Amino acid sequence: MAELKFKPVRHSHKDFLARAATRKGFVEAYDALALEYQVANQMLKARSRARMTQDAVAERMGTTKSAVSRLESAGKHAPSLATLKRYASAVGCELQVRLVKQKSA
Repeated sequence: MAELKFKPVRHSHKDFLARAATRKGFVEAYDALALEYQVANQMLKARSRARMTQDAVAERMGTTKSAVSRLESAGKHAPSLATLKRYASAVGCELQVRLVKQKSA
């Protein structure tokens, strides 16, 4: 496979959220998927730090670029821990999961 050069896409998530928050129902829908968005954000940051394309991650995972794209899109798919572990390994990371006691109201 031809070596692909990593070129990060400039994106201001903060600006995106500010614009999106003006749409009716966005805040409630976003809050309902907060954990999924956090996981997706962590995945994207890890891949960016590894300076890898989706193609390169897919090759290391033994899957397709479209499968990696689905993994990185929050709210549409719920990947298994085994899949998240394979993704983490592919981008040079270790998967860690914590259960944290809820804050009382």
